[in-house]
Amino acid sequence: MVYAGKKALIMGLGLHGGGLQSALFLLRRGAEVTVTDLRNEEILKPSIDELDKISRELGGQPLRYVLGRHDLKDFEKADIVVKNPGVRSDSPFLQASKRTETDISLFLKESKARLFAVTGSKGKSGTASALHWILSKDRKKGSAFLGGNITVSPLTFLDELGKDDDVVLELSSFQLGDLKNYKNIDGNTLLKPAACIITTIMPDHLDRYASMDEYIDDKRNIYRGQDISDVTVAGDDKWGKSFLDKTKARPLVLSSSCLNEGQSGGWIDSSGAGFARLHNFSGVSEETVELVPREIQIPGAHQKHNMLSAALAAYALGAQAQTIRAALSEFRGIEHRLEFFHEAKGARFYNDSAATIPEAACACIEAFTENGADNLILVTGGTDKNLDYSALAKTAKKAKDVILLAGTGSEKLSILLEKESVSFSGPFDNLDGAVACAIEKAESRKSGEGVCYVALSPGCASFGMFLNEFDRGRKWKEAVKRLS
Repeated sequence: MVYAGKKALIMGLGLHGGGLQSALFLLRRGAEVTVTDLRNEEILKPSIDELDKISRELGGQPLRYVLGRHDLKDFEKADIVVKNPGVRSDSPFLQASKRTETDISLFLKESKARLFAVTGSKGKSGTASALHWILSKDRKKGSAFLGGNITVSPLTFLDELGKDDDVVLELSSFQLGDLKNYKNIDGNTLLKPAACIITTIMPDHLDRYASMDEYIDDKRNIYRGQDISDVTVAGDDKWGKSFLDKTKARPLVLSSSCLNEGQSGGWIDSSGAGFARLHNFSGVSEETVELVPREIQIPGAHQKHNMLSAALAAYALGAQAQTIRAALSEFRGIEHRLEFFHEAKGARFYNDSAATIPEAACACIEAFTENGADNLILVTGGTDKNLDYSALAKTAKKAKDVILLAGTGSEKLSILLEKESVSFSGPFDNLDGAVACAIEKAESRKSGEGVCYVALSPGCASFGMFLNEFDRGRKWKEAVKRLS
């Protein structure tokens, strides 16, 4: 694609990297770049400093900022508008655009690497990271890269890619919705992953979508461009079955029990190991093979399901079972997802800030209490996304103590906790207060009770107290280390 001399408008610079990397991508290709963002220069300073530095290195490549507002004329004059996934497609500003792109669409139009894509409501970051970990270990040539919603724009590594490389993209429903109807230069669907994985589906973003069906329809874009040469991995629940029924790719089911004869996919057996059996896959044995070891480095049975879905995608595309099993025995997870980061005074501290829906926080509680243990101090709550918190209130009974962060979600959750006779502390409108409370409760446990676990798993959005869930996680870790 030719961008030299084009007027490019970046709608939403942000701090995650997508807007910044789009601006850098277009600057380096000779475009005249304008950045517009509703936030001010102080908040966006790290991204602005990086952009200004590259502009100077390029000899003063045209670059201007429109901050604290959007100007409709900028959208009308631009040859290309690159939007942030959080901006709705029916925005009047985007309606004035001649051509709208995202960092993902810019990447897909130029990448020649083999593509793996992962989406879902719960577990997509852990699954994408496990898949990337497997692919990085199973290499004869080339490299494996990870990007997308996991906060690394794939434009970051686009210029490094070759045909022997693999790319794993974590894609949110917003990012997938943005790609609907996008075509490549040959007129084919732009998004065509060699393997895609749809993890657990739960109600989410219902402050943005009118219904679950609308939310699911965006998720379906992950496999709409696939054909029989590709692979789709999904569960055997209601939504998973609908994905597997409608995909044109070869379906692989992640089952809750041993597969029926003739089915292709995998399951976790009673010992905790994950197995696969693939039928009619060229070059892949139909025998049952172990892909996920019984013992893994991360707590929680749901983690094994995520690992098995990643393993199935890699195995179906040629990775060796022994390599997959060895890789997953070493995989330690990722930041902000049940991340163990600190130990002090007999307490182990975890960061699960990426748990932004109630069901994800429930999974965190279950991970620490599935063997009947009563030693979890749960820090939860935050901003509501029009979600139902009743399951979280019930599951919270398994925690030793519950501490709430302030927010509209916590307002709903506190009422439900009271109905379930679950006592709680807070809500705290500052993180230090919540951390101090957690440390005090950890220190007050009785002698002989052993190690306790303190986990931030909000089940809510982060807006209000934090820039985003990653800012929340980083500040949680910093406060814990400083105060303990």
